[in-house]
Amino acid sequence: MTNRLSQSTSPYLRQHADNPVDWYMWGPEALEQAKREQKPILLSIGYSACHWCHVMAHESFEDSATAEQMNNQFINIKVDREERPDIDHIYQAAHHLLTGRGGGWPLTMILTPEQKPFFAGTYFPAQPRYRMPAFRDLLNNIHEAWVNRRDAIHEQNARLIEALKEECSPPQQTQVSVEQWQPEQDADLPQRARMDLLRNHDPINGGFGSAPKFPHPTDLELLFTGFQLSGDNRQYDAVALSMHGMANRGMFDQLGGGFYRYCVDAEWAIPHFEKMLYDNGPLLHLCADLWSTSRSPRLQEVAQLTVGWLLREMQSPEGPFYAALDADSEGEEGLFYLWDRETVKINVPSENWAEISHCFGLDQAPNFEHHAWHLHWHARSDQPTSQALLSSCKHLFEIRIPRVRPGLDDKIIAGWNGLMISGLAHAGRMFDRSDWIIEAHRALISIQKIMFMNGRLHSIYAGGRAQFNAYLDDYAFLLQACIECLQARWDSSILAFAEYLAHAILNDFEDTHAGGYFFTAHNHEVLITRPRIVHDAATPSGYASAARALMMLGHLTGEIRFIHSAEKALASAIPQARDRPAAFASFILALESALIAPRIIILRGESVEMAAWALELTRANLPHTLIMCIPHEPAEPLPPTLDKPRPTLSKVNAWVCQGVSCLPELTDLRAVLKVCNLCPML
Repeated sequence: MTNRLSQSTSPYLRQHADNPVDWYMWGPEALEQAKREQKPILLSIGYSACHWCHVMAHESFEDSATAEQMNNQFINIKVDREERPDIDHIYQAAHHLLTGRGGGWPLTMILTPEQKPFFAGTYFPAQPRYRMPAFRDLLNNIHEAWVNRRDAIHEQNARLIEALKEECSPPQQTQVSVEQWQPEQDADLPQRARMDLLRNHDPINGGFGSAPKFPHPTDLELLFTGFQLSGDNRQYDAVALSMHGMANRGMFDQLGGGFYRYCVDAEWAIPHFEKMLYDNGPLLHLCADLWSTSRSPRLQEVAQLTVGWLLREMQSPEGPFYAALDADSEGEEGLFYLWDRETVKINVPSENWAEISHCFGLDQAPNFEHHAWHLHWHARSDQPTSQALLSSCKHLFEIRIPRVRPGLDDKIIAGWNGLMISGLAHAGRMFDRSDWIIEAHRALISIQKIMFMNGRLHSIYAGGRAQFNAYLDDYAFLLQACIECLQARWDSSILAFAEYLAHAILNDFEDTHAGGYFFTAHNHEVLITRPRIVHDAATPSGYASAARALMMLGHLTGEIRFIHSAEKALASAIPQARDRPAAFASFILALESALIAPRIIILRGESVEMAAWALELTRANLPHTLIMCIPHEPAEPLPPTLDKPRPTLSKVNAWVCQGVSCLPELTDLRAVLKVCNLCPML
């Protein structure tokens, strides 16, 4: 048996390189073999930090009898969902259509040799339990159906493929006229979405819904923006309760920093312990925004811990950031992060024990499987942490260092880096941390250097090379990062990169017929359907993020083509958002950018004085506002929209613009703040 996965740069695929299963990677070799042998394809999709992926691998894929059955009956393909999100999106949608339930990882799909799915599931146990059949029994039943009822399978396939095309395309029966639609026709959607989110908000613990509980940072951003625009304290309170719930309980690593992926309960008590880059960037952004209003010392500590974890454990030598940390170490989930009471007690000063045991919940019963403690934070959020507690946290962190660490997924993913760079640059602006801003810029500039090959942006950097042509999400999230970094520190090269990304979205991804954006580029591998993903999932919608970023860049540069493309994208997908607006938070934020043109504050003048103005304006937390500090002599000519006269009678001047209108020059910071506060939007 050929060991094909050992040559992959994906940590997830390499985890399966020693399985007795005859795994293929997705590609012509596997697909042609399936057609040649007329065997169905067993497609298994996961990622390196996925706990239940590890469980299924240990129970089934490492078992020789199971592997023999899989090899005899199927062509077996392993896919890293982070390398091939296009394949994952398609078959997650197929799972929903076949089962009526949401999917997840590991995703287990059975396909015809033509890649058409006819059975869907996620994790299956080796023995019957959890009301699920044993995996080997299931495979026998599927094999019997393929041998004896193939006509029925093909008939089901035809219906399913039509349903998939409908799910991945704009709904023709309800599609609005792209040319005639105006954003004002749906001006009620943002408020409807926010009220729906408030109705689904947990008023006790924060977050949305019940167990398992995910962070949903884009939903929280939508509520926070609603508070900024309306002053509705219900929306602020929901965001604050959610953020403090995550930060102070089990969703956050209280010693080392960084948010886990989700909690298995409704109280944010016990997480699945993987740490994903794509969660931590938006949560860092939100933490900074909330701090700007509350000035909570705890939120500042959480931001500092998160950035500390990022730069210490997740930054590559080149500058960008790795993808994820595993949930498991030494074969046990969460083992690296758990404590017993006595270990803590003997390692902190006795005079501090009462405070420390209360703060971390060690004065209560074990909260992890009745035998260990996952540390929570019970200190006051409105007071700085005591020196005794800070010293003890540092000491416990150092004691934890020699433990066997969770596995690191050292892929660099362009889009996930875009989300993190945005969060890091924004937090750097808000907390006045130039060192954070420098790292955000370094990561963004490095991505330009290492993730281009043959003149094209690539999605993955691993094993010293760029791989896989970039997806829409990569372009959209990096474009947002460019706009955030430009506000943190003007750099003409980043503006040029932003314009490149924007033109690439229009040229390579735009649906010129119906409007909007495909997830894959026009020259991408042909799959059974071509997704257009408008709703948010584990990450924000790249479709909506592209529309929002294009809208902002269009107003910054005066490039009307960007604005028109974004408006067409909104018109194309508006019927989907009308049905369930709360499921489309990123789209609603993009719609709001069309309803309320971004306000742009252009600062010109001396660097030190400009930085002081920018800090105060940033901390004023003005909604739908971009702040650009442009030095006296920028490296490259400015777009006409930003090329405002430099000050002659003062060290700094400001130009407040919205749409095609600009107020007269202002030379007093108080006057700028007064204008923005008295006239929230021009």
